[in-house]
Amino acid sequence: MTSSDITEFPFRSKALAGLGDQTTHLNWPVVYALTGGKRIYIGETLHLVTRMRQHLRTKEDLRLTRGRVVVRDRFNKSACLDLESHLIQWFAAQQGFTVLNENNGIVDADYFDRDSYRASFPAIFEQLLSSIDPELRRAYPGDATDLVGALENTALYKLSPYKALNRDQAIAVENILEGLDLDLRAGRPSTSVVEGEPGTGKTVLAVFLIKLLRDLGAPPAAGVREPDSPFADFFADGFREVFGQLRRIGFVVPQKSLRSSVERVFAKTPGLDKGMVLSPWEVGEATEPFDLLIVDETHRLSRRANQASAALNAKFPAINTTLWGSDDPDRTQLDWLLARSTHQIFLVDVAQRIRPADLPAPRLRALADQARHDRRWYRLTSQMRMSVDHDYVGYIRGLLDPTGADVPRPRRFPSYDLRFFDDVEVMRSAIRARDDEVGLARMVAGYAWPWRTKGAPADSQAAGYDIEIGDFRMRWNSTTDDWVTRRCARDEVGSVHTVQGYDLNYTGVIIGPDLSFDPVRGRLTFDRAAYSDRKGMENNPLLGLRFDDDELLEFVTNIYAVLMTRGMRGTYVYVCDPALREHLRHFFP
Repeated sequence: MTSSDITEFPFRSKALAGLGDQTTHLNWPVVYALTGGKRIYIGETLHLVTRMRQHLRTKEDLRLTRGRVVVRDRFNKSACLDLESHLIQWFAAQQGFTVLNENNGIVDADYFDRDSYRASFPAIFEQLLSSIDPELRRAYPGDATDLVGALENTALYKLSPYKALNRDQAIAVENILEGLDLDLRAGRPSTSVVEGEPGTGKTVLAVFLIKLLRDLGAPPAAGVREPDSPFADFFADGFREVFGQLRRIGFVVPQKSLRSSVERVFAKTPGLDKGMVLSPWEVGEATEPFDLLIVDETHRLSRRANQASAALNAKFPAINTTLWGSDDPDRTQLDWLLARSTHQIFLVDVAQRIRPADLPAPRLRALADQARHDRRWYRLTSQMRMSVDHDYVGYIRGLLDPTGADVPRPRRFPSYDLRFFDDVEVMRSAIRARDDEVGLARMVAGYAWPWRTKGAPADSQAAGYDIEIGDFRMRWNSTTDDWVTRRCARDEVGSVHTVQGYDLNYTGVIIGPDLSFDPVRGRLTFDRAAYSDRKGMENNPLLGLRFDDDELLEFVTNIYAVLMTRGMRGTYVYVCDPALREHLRHFFP
């Protein structure tokens, strides 16, 4: 047996006799791929020939024509499960491929010598891709690691429903399924809440869950289910009929940019379609109720306030009147979702409210309290996004505490590239260097400069610049649609509205003059004159609400906390206000 071998064979009964001549195909852990054009099914097994016979008995699998088996002399069950998971994620992120696997789940488990095994996975993926579509492989420059790195920087990868869950997420999914099963069998409505800080994988869990529920409620699909997968028990007889009651499922995403990215993932995933991805407005105007709504970034739902256009301002009372017979200004988009669905799962982080129009914190806390009372509240705590050993999110939120009451002691995060810059131009150069190395390194800033170039093409020289700090000049993002992955983003600065909900590798954060520091009072202050987000400080006369500087300070510090928790590998910081710069520099390496 060689150290690495990929064998190709016709996927038909007559070809199995030849496979049976090799011991590794009868009693050895292997990973295999079945293909038909750009359709692919990936699995792992200890008994390849037996597994292929099982596949051939499945009618849908007859559309698959070729098989490939990966054999390594050091393979074991854990390594094969891990490789299977990685290959599914990478092929799902590959444009043009359709992954046929059901979403019965793989947990990101540790096992002996895992790092050594994982180091070989990119080369195996490259071999498989080259075997299946050599022309597509040649389209990617660089080696196998570069190929995988490019895929992992895409929204198709980051928002994939095939992500391996950490144990924290897997427990939450299992508990959610058990709760839904009880509520569906009892015929009662339910409201569940999942809370978690930035980087705990709320969106990953939501996308995973909606794919899993669609697979649970559908007739048995192509492929052979693994009996030891984390959620295999829910595919047993009895559960499929229960979850099959969830025929009309919607995934609600308040932010347009993130919603567009999710739509692309759903469009290429079997069992899902882009029409399932909805804005709160679309739910409010829907003519049919939903069996289940999964709501991402619930804290960004809107209450009654001056909307972005006259048309939306007219829609709010119209939807209220349709749902309840009259308009009540106290009704919110949250009320629409509750009224238009039987079951709901809300993903929430109260500290990510960034505008006065966002749902008020007491309403979000009341929602979570009710879910706790009903035993439908779930907490995510494990950090997925950032490679930190300590509570980095809590550290940043403490530094940005508006009251100054929770300022932490200075810490170091050895596994995380956290830097403080006195020169914004030097920071931009560092971010570009990181982008050259690993991609997805972006400059972002608070909304402390007017968006003069709005609507101008990215390559327009006449449009001028938005952000000017001494000799430093850059523009705001030229698009809000999946900005982080676009090439133009390298030469632009994104706002919170383009990055909330996304992962970056490195983030260069400009803390603008809207946030300053009062050394006499020892606390942060908000400069209304330096804040350019009109919607971010707008009063609400309809509800009789006026927002003073201290209330707006909370939204602005939330914004900077969001910006400073986007980077998976590192965060670089430049501060405009001299007093705030001197105050914060002691808290950064």
